[in-house]
Amino acid sequence: MTEVDDFAEARALAARVAADVYAPLAEQYDVNRTAVTLEQRKQLGALGFLGIAHPERFGGSGAPLAEALAVIEEFGKVCRPAAFQIFEANTGPAQAITHLATEEQRERWLPDIITGERTMAVAISEPDAGSAATDMRTSAKSSGTGYVINGSKRWISNGGEADHYLVYCRLSDAPGAQGIGAIVVDKGTPGFSFGAGERLMGFRGIPSADLYFDNVEVPAENLVVPAGDFNKLFGVFSIERLGNTTMSVAIGQAALDRTLKYVEEREQFGKPLIEFQSVQVMVADMILQVEAARLLRDRAAAGVCIGDLPNSLHVSIAKCTANEMAKRVTDLAMQLHGGNGYTEEYGIERLHRDAHGWAIAGGTPTMQRTRIVSEVLGRRFDQRR
Repeated sequence: MTEVDDFAEARALAARVAADVYAPLAEQYDVNRTAVTLEQRKQLGALGFLGIAHPERFGGSGAPLAEALAVIEEFGKVCRPAAFQIFEANTGPAQAITHLATEEQRERWLPDIITGERTMAVAISEPDAGSAATDMRTSAKSSGTGYVINGSKRWISNGGEADHYLVYCRLSDAPGAQGIGAIVVDKGTPGFSFGAGERLMGFRGIPSADLYFDNVEVPAENLVVPAGDFNKLFGVFSIERLGNTTMSVAIGQAALDRTLKYVEEREQFGKPLIEFQSVQVMVADMILQVEAARLLRDRAAAGVCIGDLPNSLHVSIAKCTANEMAKRVTDLAMQLHGGNGYTEEYGIERLHRDAHGWAIAGGTPTMQRTRIVSEVLGRRFDQRR
């Protein structure tokens, strides 16, 4: 049993650690584009933050998904690079291991992820397969004793830093989703290399790099999902999308908190900004949008325990709403801060940059809208026709 045993206790502990330890580091991660160190990540693991939504037998807490999201939100408000470590461990590719891997594979990978000793990244997008994920070409051909992987991946968060990579690839010649499965590739495997780190507008402190596979041989026991089970992979990916949703909610809340403080302290024409009705309307809009996004996130996560999957329609609604909320709310925060909002000193521009990144990651709002209509109507739309 870890220190994170109770929902309220977990949130309070997360808020305290985030404010005391990681908030002072947030600017450093952003300006220097440096990642959370191994020792810092292991500290997060020692506090129980990296195993909240994983089974106790592997060192986790066995808690509901909502508890992990609450912790991610507290960290996400003050330091996204630190929040990302908790996001990846609880809602990222490690969830595919918990849900879909064999017991031997869980025992091999989960304990080190939960302690922070190692990390796992997910590799889906390719240069010519972004939103159209089923167009991916990276292949894993059977060698008799394992698989030989060739191809490349694009926009991989934690690329070059993570120790393991859950690589979505073609395991058979079947068309579309039918031929796609997933296999874990370890960093340092011969033929597996990384591109130069991307210099992104936001997401600073969260490394991103291309992956290259040149006759990369991996053992058969690294196969997590065989060809034909792509839908299972994307079912679990709904959990990652809820993590993404939570990062957007955290950004919106942080922008709102800073703005509330600013408009009460900043004076113009002899009175605080909040005394102007136009400012009140803008702040009210921010509150409404943040609260709506959080409630939709909470609905999608309600009752989701280990082994469960959230309702994919509710997830898409929540992600689309939260992603767009974070962009709008940070824009309003920048307007209300005036010239100060455009400086690095107040942190609003950093929130605005990060908001755009989370809206792209994990499926854009446009793609979520297509998915929403598809699920409501009970039909599948083919964008190629």
